[in-house]
Amino acid sequence: MEAAAASSVGAGFGAQLRRAIGFRHSQRRAPSCSCPRSPRPAARLLCGGTARPRGAVAATSGDQRRRQRQLGELEAEAEAGSALGPPRSSPLEVREEMARCFDLVRRLGHGAVYLGSSRVPPTHPHFLQSTELAREIARLLDCTTWTGAGPGLMDAAIQGALEAEKPIGGIKIAKEAGEWTSSAIHPYLPPDTYLTCRFFSARKHGLVDAAVRSSPADRTAVIALPGGIGTLDELFEIMALIQLERIGSALPVPFLLLNYDSYYSKLLDFLNDCQDWGTVAPGEVASLWKVCDGNYEALEYLAEFYNVPVTERNYQISPQLKQHRTSYATN
Repeated sequence: MEAAAASSVGAGFGAQLRRAIGFRHSQRRAPSCSCPRSPRPAARLLCGGTARPRGAVAATSGDQRRRQRQLGELEAEAEAGSALGPPRSSPLEVREEMARCFDLVRRLGHGAVYLGSSRVPPTHPHFLQSTELAREIARLLDCTTWTGAGPGLMDAAIQGALEAEKPIGGIKIAKEAGEWTSSAIHPYLPPDTYLTCRFFSARKHGLVDAAVRSSPADRTAVIALPGGIGTLDELFEIMALIQLERIGSALPVPFLLLNYDSYYSKLLDFLNDCQDWGTVAPGEVASLWKVCDGNYEALEYLAEFYNVPVTERNYQISPQLKQHRTSYATN
């Protein structure tokens, strides 16, 4: 009897314990997670995947075709640009500008490309030296003179080519440093001899292409005259292209740095410091260009580079005009 009573009490207590435990478990919640859930793939959102939600009706063949079409439209939009907005038009515009630049170079011919400041006035000795240099190089190499078709030393090179009566080509940008207004028109060059670019990348590609040599008959060069930020940008880009053999020329292209009145001497000191730090290999910079202090040195270097006979080296140059540290702004 006592055993039966104990068994009955134990059974009742066990039932109460199970009910209590069951109640407490029913009140417990799964731990919340603040981690964002990854969105379902577009294909699964549109097509439903293999597992159909409970209560959903199986899609008909027409629904499947419509969803496949929607998925194809999304993929096409993503390839064209972004599914969140219209594709950018600038890549196509840059490509079109590059094509026009290349066509201009093919039509006018490769030649000597001049980089230089747009701020130098016509009265400064560096302007006069640049005009003289461009005139004599055009005669020596019998080539087209290429510039950014802007003011300053770019205009000096154009003036020199006009004096030599040799072809001129220009790839300009609407507004140069130091100019107050934008203009797509050159003040005196014929419209079929220059282009105005909206994008710097197209302009740079065009000027680099103008210096490319595809055969030994091509006589080209890149001449860096004194300049500021824009000139330094172009100068270092040309240097990097030559260094990495990415300039696109089948034959070497002479690259000259005109160090009028020691204009670039501190830049050269900085590059020497880079060599001391180990960021530039010993002799690497010197192998990429020729530093010239004056016009005669530059002309002789090009004459030797292209094996011009001594009898054809009839330079008409004046004694070097020394105006050390004469500011362009004071002239």
